[in-house]
Amino acid sequence: MDTTVDLDTFSSLVERPDESARRGAEERWQQLAVPRGGLGRLQELAAWLASAQGEAPTRPLHASKVLLFAADHGVASLGISTLDARGGTADRVRAVLDGTAPVAVLARRYGADVRVVDIAVDADPAEFPEEVVRHRVRRGSGRIDVENALTLDEATRAFRAGMAVADEEADAGTDLVLLGDLGVGSTTVAAVLIGALCGTDAAAVTGRGSGVDDRVWMVKCATIRDALRRARPVLGDQLALLAATGGADFAAITGFLLQAAVRRLPVVLDGVVSAACALVAQRIAFRAPEWWRAAALTGEPAQAKAYDRLTLTPLQEIGATMGEGVSAVLALPLLQAATDTLAEPAAVPSAKPLPPRAPAKLPTAAELLGRY
Repeated sequence: MDTTVDLDTFSSLVERPDESARRGAEERWQQLAVPRGGLGRLQELAAWLASAQGEAPTRPLHASKVLLFAADHGVASLGISTLDARGGTADRVRAVLDGTAPVAVLARRYGADVRVVDIAVDADPAEFPEEVVRHRVRRGSGRIDVENALTLDEATRAFRAGMAVADEEADAGTDLVLLGDLGVGSTTVAAVLIGALCGTDAAAVTGRGSGVDDRVWMVKCATIRDALRRARPVLGDQLALLAATGGADFAAITGFLLQAAVRRLPVVLDGVVSAACALVAQRIAFRAPEWWRAAALTGEPAQAKAYDRLTLTPLQEIGATMGEGVSAVLALPLLQAATDTLAEPAAVPSAKPLPPRAPAKLPTAAELLGRY
């Protein structure tokens, strides 16, 4: 079976959000007699969502989805996390599925559904529902400081799985994705990818992750340094980079972000993992970041570097460091307020809304891959 993916295709398929809808949103604010900048970020967010939806006034958000990709990472065996390297990721998946994890509690509060995609958790797949594990590529990954995380075939399969998830969400009517991850050791992997793509040394991208002390931070920094040496020779090939020093979740999230942009599905990025994948995706399709917004900084230096390179300004400063989609779901009320304020028709009865954009035939992952 042919397992190649022509990444160059995305550069032409990813279009910019609708500029006329963005201008329509700005005109709408004038009709509402709101001073320029009077509602701060709400006005910018409403214009962004209008351009993503292709119409102004905006449609209120009613089908937001928290999407969490879950995987284990071989570098966790070095003790670089305060979380248990054996079974820690599986426990976090269970907490989300049973509704006790913070992200699940917050999602219920703000009316968002939650979906977990087990792409490479090191656990028996029978432990989770079929809908969680049906995209799984493998159990865990290699230790990226000394070996590849994945084979190139596995990286391609994970990338395709992410594309398929984007199609599933777009076809289901999801109107906003709040993107997160679950995985012990994932901040180390993210730091390697961001350090490699930004050309920085290990110390500049090594953070505290799950709250490690100075001794463990030094082990983590050395691990990132060794993995950066392995990443640099494959910087020109994004799939090879994800295979060498990424992981199945990183490959899947990258594929998801690109296909979501093709399907015109807006995404809110959560922590350093989604930031790293966004940086990889930007190298593949330079217009793709226009479909994303950054929720907040989590204190990871690599995340700040990635957002600077992506020219994304975080929506909030809440001090949450745990990742797992928490920052993304906390941005949902802000985005809901932006669409609701702009969409309210009673305030300007004489306003003439833009006609809704005729639905375009957007290529699915299966259609894209059928061309290769």
